[in-house]
Amino acid sequence: MKYIDEFNDPELARRLLDEIRSTATRPWALMEVCGGQTHSIIRHGIDQLLPDNVELIHGPGCPVCVTPLDVIDKALAIAARPEVIFCSFGDMLRVPGTGRDLFRVKGEGGDVRVVYSPLDAVDLARKHPDRQVVFFAIGFETTAPANAMAVHQARRLGLANFSLLVSHVRVPPAIEAIMTAPDCRVRGFLAAGHVCSVMGTAEYPDLAEKHRVPVVVTGFEPLDILEGIRRAVHQLERGEHRVENAYPRAVREQGNPAAVRMIEEVFEVTDRNWRGIGRIPDSGWRLTDAFRAYDAEHRFDVTGIRTEEPAECRAGEVLQGLIKPTECAAFGTTCTPRTPLGATMVSTEGACAAYYLYRRMTETPAPQGSRIPREEMNPVG
Repeated sequence: MKYIDEFNDPELARRLLDEIRSTATRPWALMEVCGGQTHSIIRHGIDQLLPDNVELIHGPGCPVCVTPLDVIDKALAIAARPEVIFCSFGDMLRVPGTGRDLFRVKGEGGDVRVVYSPLDAVDLARKHPDRQVVFFAIGFETTAPANAMAVHQARRLGLANFSLLVSHVRVPPAIEAIMTAPDCRVRGFLAAGHVCSVMGTAEYPDLAEKHRVPVVVTGFEPLDILEGIRRAVHQLERGEHRVENAYPRAVREQGNPAAVRMIEEVFEVTDRNWRGIGRIPDSGWRLTDAFRAYDAEHRFDVTGIRTEEPAECRAGEVLQGLIKPTECAAFGTTCTPRTPLGATMVSTEGACAAYYLYRRMTETPAPQGSRIPREEMNPVG
């Protein structure tokens, strides 16, 4: 059980917590970028073990959650077509669109299939030349290499019946958007280790310097997260703002050069809408001209679909770290995993799903203003 038990050692966790308590002399708010980290934090109660002057803010690090509603509706429209085999990872099937989800489309006769790799969808296209096979290509930088490889492979095999519905997003522009928001309280970031394992850390020093915030690349086990918090608090107390790699067993400064080359061959940077947040410049990828023939959005002419978020869903505020899930009146009442208003309640990395799974029976709704207010935050540096 190496790399599992050793990163869950309770004695080491106590030592790290003691050091964080003794180091933090002022209020600090840190944002964990990744939804996987959020689930680990809530599952293990890390946020409740920290001293009162260290707050964790949950960031928009769930790719399922930030996939725009109009893209979900485009997926539903394509999946309902009789000539289409629509392929997706399982966590997208319960994400609500306007009035239904992919499970409903499947129940109504659509050929919707769960796959475990985009290359599985390529294989389906090879085996079913009379059908159009579409893979729902969402995610952060982590899933982009495999999706790029899939369309690259489809072109090599001459598969004219394969395409991607692309909704890829990039982390650094999201951090920029968060830091330039007028109500931002974030003073440091725990960067997503799996993203950096692909892209490396080169995009973060400029962000750290510009906004004078520490960025600590962090893993997903309890001790990974506590070590990331410890390093970030040390920097804040010293007035420093550097990029640190607290996840060296998986992350190198240069990332994975082969994966980056594959991404750059198939995708190009574009503006992207984030569900509940809005349009962030240069925050996504789309297929390059060389691979545009594999773009399902254009192949099936669904570019004109436009939607509006349900007014009662406050998932956008959750994704921006402005509120905790329990501050939403719909949480656990009109919005549950069976009747979700937004993706944050059904995604395996969604903050609302984490609170519902681990906290709904033990935590009362947090009143507005119960968190460390912005005016009490110390300017960095």
